[in-house]
Amino acid sequence: MQFGMSSGLLVLLIFVLMFLFSAIKVLREYERGVVFFLGKYQSVKGPGLIIIIPVVQKMVRVSLRTVTMDVPTQEVITRDNVSVSINAVVYFRVVAPDKSIIAVEDYLYATSELAQTTLRSVCGQAELDELLIERERINKHIQEILDRQSDPWGIKVGIVELKAIDLPEEMKRAMAKQAEAEREKRAKIIHAEGELLASEKILGAAEQLSKNPVALQLRYLQTLTEVAVEKNSTTIFPLPIDLIKPFLQMAEKAAPKESE
Repeated sequence: MQFGMSSGLLVLLIFVLMFLFSAIKVLREYERGVVFFLGKYQSVKGPGLIIIIPVVQKMVRVSLRTVTMDVPTQEVITRDNVSVSINAVVYFRVVAPDKSIIAVEDYLYATSELAQTTLRSVCGQAELDELLIERERINKHIQEILDRQSDPWGIKVGIVELKAIDLPEEMKRAMAKQAEAEREKRAKIIHAEGELLASEKILGAAEQLSKNPVALQLRYLQTLTEVAVEKNSTTIFPLPIDLIKPFLQMAEKAAPKESE
């Protein structure tokens, strides 16, 4: 009799332990439990210690941490008919655990597929220059679309970033030639502006020297001095008539006196 009672107590103890093991759940700070009662949504519980009645209640864990999702590389044809390969990264998190379980079968897979289609759609509407220059605007546009369309699933999309844009080799060569031509154009413009500025300065200097013939002669002699710095060079230069004009005038005045 005592053996039978002991066996019954042991079975009861095992049943109680199994019940407690199935009923007691511990949810971390970043977790929530979506509880269903006989298949019908009941409530969202957590974090901490919660008790679930086995058989009649069922709990689904949902993480509230930010998920980093890598969007696979997508082949996109831009509006100006350039084929490019684009990949991106999406940061999102669950803000409504009940919607993420009830409204969609697999919110991770659904968000990934939505991100891929949205990436192709938005980038296909832009030109290549816009993809390369206006990344911030395109990132913001994709983020707004994803956030709006995933809101019924209880998802909040925070950040979308284009990671890499791979161009065909022939397009890379064409862009390199374009950049080189642009640099040559800027160099020629700068050279022409320098020539124009120099000519204006030279014209101003010529006008200033023309006001005084002596200054012009001094400048001429200074130039000859600079040319003759190298002692092993021979310089042949014409003698300005203005330089010897005073001596000619003196000779003309002295000539009548000698004839008398």
